[in-house]
Amino acid sequence: MRRRPAVTTVVLALVVGLAACTTEPEPTGEVTVQGEAGSAPDLVYETPLVVAEPTVEVLAEGDGPELVDGEPVLVDYYAEDGSDGTVVGETYSSEPKPYLLSAESLGVAIHDALQGRTVGSRILHLVPPEGDRGGPTVAVYDILPTRASGEPVEPREGLPTVTLADDGEPEIEVPPTAPPEDLVVQPLLRGSGPQVQPGQVIIVQYKGVTWSDGTVFDSSWDDGELPTPFPIGVNSVLPGWDLGLVEQTVGSQVLLVVPPRLGFGAGDTELADETLVFVVDILAARGGPTEVES
Repeated sequence: MRRRPAVTTVVLALVVGLAACTTEPEPTGEVTVQGEAGSAPDLVYETPLVVAEPTVEVLAEGDGPELVDGEPVLVDYYAEDGSDGTVVGETYSSEPKPYLLSAESLGVAIHDALQGRTVGSRILHLVPPEGDRGGPTVAVYDILPTRASGEPVEPREGLPTVTLADDGEPEIEVPPTAPPEDLVVQPLLRGSGPQVQPGQVIIVQYKGVTWSDGTVFDSSWDDGELPTPFPIGVNSVLPGWDLGLVEQTVGSQVLLVVPPRLGFGAGDTELADETLVFVVDILAARGGPTEVES
């Protein structure tokens, strides 16, 4: 958004290093992955593990769309050093990471492992060590949706209309009427995931337009942009999101009409007096009280 929170992005290419080994030792042992897709895996293997060449195995085939080169991919990952089982990187205790599906963004090894896979898949990736440094990398990737996928909900009359492009990007048409004075929350697709709780970080795709003339002022769907992490329910820069998205379910697409008093506030002179219209796809929700209690 115009005031996106600062987020540190973990670069997967730094977790899985791929280079030609000076020697080619014989592979040792097998790797067993325990646990359900969507939760942190438990990796079982004998250490030190020896990996002579990169190996990719699809542990679970997702029924979502195939990944497209140059388009966003949202990934949960867990990686260990196969020499001793040390965890070298993971996202399940924080939030999934968005990338562009390209060798430049992910590194050649990870790009090749994910290319052609489908959303919902769980992938096991074994990579030899880089030169003389460390052991092989044992990594598991869960490929998450980059668009809402819930059941359609019939919106009430008088609201902006939303049509979706093939990739899920919304087009928003604002009606030629006066804007509502109060916050409007209208689910368009109702996801089957857990409810968003205050204090969580949600990963979203979104587009925002002004009610006055339908101008797009911000969008995560623009070329080169990625799904965005956003803390929710904690007095964020956009109170309308806090009020409108808490208790919505992951996988949902929600239309929000945000009056000026619940918008960016007087600090944003361009939009301070505008009623704002958002379409928000809720892709994931992490942290907060629900995970602390568990």
